[in-house]
Amino acid sequence: MKFLKRFQKSNQKQQSEVDQTLPDLIKQFEGSKDFKQSNIIVGQPMTLYYFSSLVDDAALQRDVLPYIQKKEFQNLEEIKNTIPIEASEITNDIRTIQNKILTGYCMLQLKHNETVLLIKVKKEKSRKVSIPEVEFTVVGPKEAFVESLDTNLNLIRKRLPIPELRVDELTVGKLTKTKVAILSIEGITNEENLNTLKQRIEDIEIDSIIDSSYIVQLISDNHHSPFPQLVDTERPDRVVAVLSEGKVAFLVDGAPHGIIGPTTLVEFFSAFEDYFLNWIVASIFRLIRLFAVMFSILVTPIYVAVLTYHYEMIPKDLLGVLVTSRREIPLPPILEAIFLELAIELLREAGARLPTKVGQTIGIVGGIVIGTASVEAGLTSNVLLIIVALAALASFTTPVYKMGNTIRLIRFPFLFMAHFWGLLGVSISFCFVMAHLLRLTSLGRPFLEPIFPPRVNDLKDAFVRLPWSFQSKRPIETQAQDTIRFNQKKAKQKKEIDE
Repeated sequence: MKFLKRFQKSNQKQQSEVDQTLPDLIKQFEGSKDFKQSNIIVGQPMTLYYFSSLVDDAALQRDVLPYIQKKEFQNLEEIKNTIPIEASEITNDIRTIQNKILTGYCMLQLKHNETVLLIKVKKEKSRKVSIPEVEFTVVGPKEAFVESLDTNLNLIRKRLPIPELRVDELTVGKLTKTKVAILSIEGITNEENLNTLKQRIEDIEIDSIIDSSYIVQLISDNHHSPFPQLVDTERPDRVVAVLSEGKVAFLVDGAPHGIIGPTTLVEFFSAFEDYFLNWIVASIFRLIRLFAVMFSILVTPIYVAVLTYHYEMIPKDLLGVLVTSRREIPLPPILEAIFLELAIELLREAGARLPTKVGQTIGIVGGIVIGTASVEAGLTSNVLLIIVALAALASFTTPVYKMGNTIRLIRFPFLFMAHFWGLLGVSISFCFVMAHLLRLTSLGRPFLEPIFPPRVNDLKDAFVRLPWSFQSKRPIETQAQDTIRFNQKKAKQKKEIDE
């Protein structure tokens, strides 16, 4: 019954929009203080309607009013040919008129005719292109996406000046009417990936889309997984790189991030700066990140498990240090670890929510004060304090912010399992995570590739990054139409100066 009532209301709303007339629409707009109406009497009376908050007043005074006031016009076609603005159209469709006026067009009505002229004089308000803040690199381009879709598309197109670059635009959100641009390269991008992404975005039923994160949550393969299944990036050069590999991406108007898919788990631990460095250095840094993530997840649970159940595993020299550090600690290892982990999370959250300078001060001073005070008060041991601090530092090495949040979250289930079942509990937790990752997909593609299914070719840019001369083929995971990136034999040939 509820579904039937909702369906009837939807039909009634659509029918009322169809039955609405131009005077009704104008009357509805007049309820807003920023809706302006200007009467122009030059020959036939004309009326200009627009929202002052959406229209560029300087462009209106320069490119519209002087041309419609200097002579008499017989019809709207003459006015359209006179005004030096290409983005203008004549229509009597109420829905088109409503959408155009609400996106920065002014409406010119001749007498009381239902057919009007719509002229684009949109006010463009957006911040300038700045450097990346989350994915900052020492070497490489220093441009980041902004909240303007047109600006972001410009950043993409100037890096991919090819006719094969295709942009499909959709509108999502019943209230916000948010524009979404889907990017692909014709002849390279797998059509199945493109159609999957397009279909999922078209099927979204929601009233408002404020940021690209809304769409990511709605179109992800598994809505209940803590692992992100699409990569968000603020770097246009990264979007261009993955498009050339055969992947798809989309940009959302009002969002300073691009979304990339399909993706794999390994990609979340690959910084884009890796491709600007020597392959040996980049590979070492990537391995350090992967080790840091495993260290961040496992080191505290292993500490709790060993001290609770497995004292025999500790070397004699180290056992004396641990006994000394915990001699006056009244709490069991699990409560001690949870106390420090929560303290670290509180400091991190407080630092993120406060203004930049204040947040940095709170993070540094708070960490020193709380850490020192907790050790002196006998609530925690200095050994565990060092371990938790190192684990927190290790979690910061994750290049993608959303994956960093996931790493922070899954440490706690590991902690509790370590308390209840020791190292067996840690092993069980690890098996659960691996089983979940094996079942996870991104736009229908395996999330754990190239580990499973095993693909040797894609290992060239997974845990390590081999030289460019070894990466002549596009990744198998993208299922690109054109799998060859360049001729490997020619790439390895080096001509002498005499030649």
